[in-house]
Amino acid sequence: MELKPETERLVQEEIKRGHFHTVDELIVQSVHAWREKHQREKPRARKPKKNFAQFLLDSPLPGSGLKLERQKDYPRPIDL
Repeated sequence: MELKPETERLVQEEIKRGHFHTVDELIVQSVHAWREKHQREKPRARKPKKNFAQFLLDSPLPGSGLKLERQKDYPRPIDL
């Protein structure tokens, strides 16, 4: 493998600082970090979001006696 002098210097600095013991360790850790970063970035298939009414109708508490239908709006009486 051929490295640019700048890359070789960077690798040697990291080994001297004690972050890595060998070039092989640095490469392996770098590849693992790269894979982890890029696996997180993959778009995940998302379920379509439910609106609040649908959420309530699909309640996880079936048979609980909760009435989830919306009541009709009645106008308030107005004194004239």
